[in-house]
Amino acid sequence: MTNDRRGPAREHRAHLVWLTGLPAAGKSTVAGLVLGKVHAVGARACVLDGDELRRRLNRDLGFGLADREENVRRAAEIARLMVGAGLVVVVAIISPFRDQRDRIRATFAPGQFSEVFVDAPLEVVERRDPKGLYRRARLGELKEFTGVDSPYEPPLTPEVHLHTDRHSPEECAQQVFVHLRRAGVLGED
Repeated sequence: MTNDRRGPAREHRAHLVWLTGLPAAGKSTVAGLVLGKVHAVGARACVLDGDELRRRLNRDLGFGLADREENVRRAAEIARLMVGAGLVVVVAIISPFRDQRDRIRATFAPGQFSEVFVDAPLEVVERRDPKGLYRRARLGELKEFTGVDSPYEPPLTPEVHLHTDRHSPEECAQQVFVHLRRAGVLGED
């Protein structure tokens, strides 16, 4: 999104919005819509998308457990730096392990981190499967694929719980936006 579409800069608090969920749950789609809503009120924000990070910064990493954890760690470190620069950062990344997400939360000041569970049942995300990854995992072509032969640990108490099988991406993005407003991240209307 170009600067001219963001509107004038407004007061806002730096914040990390961490979208987690199964592959194909809708994290990237919701993240992009949240970004548009945050820009529309004049807040400075960006998205860190797990797929984009994999293609660029983290292309040296494989998909084994250690590499997947390093992928998430790097995303969190970049987000921490960007939040430190005063941005609202929206991260869309599978991040399957609860303890790792909790460790990331602990590196931020209270009220500076929001965990958003982008939830859809396994059968729904397998039907969506835009990249054919679930199909490949079921055929044994991909090992340790989250949701198939590697676990996903849902958040226990996320700040926002989205159901992308029941609500449109726009409705889900609005739920995140409302949360950010109520949490005081985006300032006054």
